Amino acid sequence: MAIRDNLEKMLASGQETALLRYSLGAEYLKTDESAQAVEHLARAVELDPDYSAAWKLFGKALAAAGRHVEAAEAYERGIEVAERRGDVQAAKEMRVFLKRVRKALGEP
Repeated sequence: MAIRDNLEKMLASGQETALLRYSLGAEYLKTDESAQAVEHLARAVELDPDYSAAWKLFGKALAAAGRHVEAAEAYERGIEVAERRGDVQAAKEMRVFLKRVRKALGEP
């Protein structure tokens, strides 16, 4: 909790960055607080639409919240970003996660 509290204090003091929002989202996801994680990660990708790691975690948080359609959309967007940036590993991981989300949705 101490890490998250410190991050929240930084945010409250006006130090909003994509990395800070990503870090907060990751901390909330660790404690299965997916709604809060989604909120912070949505803001992270809004602040930096080219942040492929944030897209990956955003998709994961959406899936954890049971928001599978939105998770699929986040992964698709993240794959586009990762491929454009040459982030091959992130794109590969998001393809695997996208496949799982589509399976949860009953898609082939």
